[in-house]
Amino acid sequence: MKVDLIRIRELVRKEFIQLFRDRKIRPILIVAPFIQILVFGYVVNYDIRDIRIAVLDQAQTRESRLIIDGFRGNKIFRITHHLSHDREIEPLMIRGKVDLVLKIGPGLSERVRGGNTAAVQILADGSMSNMASIRVFYAVTVLRSINTTLLHELHPQVIHYGRVDPRIRTWYNPNLDSQYFFVPGIVAIIIMIISLLLTSIAIIKEKEAGTMEQLIVTPLTPLEFILGKTIPYILVALVQMAVVTAFAVWWFDLPLEGSIPALFAASCLFLLSTLGIGLFISAVSSTQQQAVMTTFFFLLPFFMLSGFVFPIANMPEFVQWLTYLNPMRFFLVIIRGIFLKGVGLEVLWPQYMALLLLGAVVFSGAIGFFRKRLD
Repeated sequence: MKVDLIRIRELVRKEFIQLFRDRKIRPILIVAPFIQILVFGYVVNYDIRDIRIAVLDQAQTRESRLIIDGFRGNKIFRITHHLSHDREIEPLMIRGKVDLVLKIGPGLSERVRGGNTAAVQILADGSMSNMASIRVFYAVTVLRSINTTLLHELHPQVIHYGRVDPRIRTWYNPNLDSQYFFVPGIVAIIIMIISLLLTSIAIIKEKEAGTMEQLIVTPLTPLEFILGKTIPYILVALVQMAVVTAFAVWWFDLPLEGSIPALFAASCLFLLSTLGIGLFISAVSSTQQQAVMTTFFFLLPFFMLSGFVFPIANMPEFVQWLTYLNPMRFFLVIIRGIFLKGVGLEVLWPQYMALLLLGAVVFSGAIGFFRKRLD
């Protein structure tokens, strides 16, 4: 089908003028991405730097104090309460005053010095299961270190024996910093929100203002109309992606090891899907409120089924198959691969192909559906 580039250019120019003249849209374009990346970048992480712990020492011996000093000397743990009875534990847990309770029972020293195993109870607040697991793991690590110290005290003789010594080295994220995992994903989420929301609202505004009929009676073909309406938001999304990426690298010290052109190419393929869905929403909605509500109906499943927070491998098998319909699943793999691993098309080509296929199907389907509604 023949398209007139001059008509498309003029429609794009009109769309840019309308976009930046709207005082309500300007904060969404300029301020919202920075707020989102700052909030998500600092809030969404699994790093634990402060574990509040209460201690119930019923032994009151040198060995029990050695255990307490082991936790006190660890920077992650902060002893906030010293308890004298079991009944003090539950009120602290219920009110969320402590994360862990360390209960050292009577008879600890006698059992240890007698060559027997002595139990030390760790009570954890399991209302946040992931965080509880990590906190318990840290506490067990401290107890293992104290065990070694006690063992050397009780048996000072040097014993030579062979052992397996693990040499751990973490690639691509040496300090296991959660921000390195989450911030690239936030870039993808910002692109998705902006492109979906603005595209769906743009055409609805024409309907509400009564200018849609005027556009339909112009020489513009449906394809030219759709291109003129979507091109501004492609450019806006790409500019926002560039600005947010630069901000993430500068502010969060995020490594960008891979190719920037490969990142832009993946963003363009991702935008095919999001703009297609935006067009579909604009075709089925009558008001801006309907468009916004429908947009958030799509955003939540995209977010939950993308692997941004929850590993896809942990999901039920049926849900794992559903994630293949989610373009964000593939874009997250690409953006994390480019940011952290420095890989490109030679490794990520299956994800590029999946994005191209999904984008082509969604965008062409949305155009067909939208053209029918225009007719």
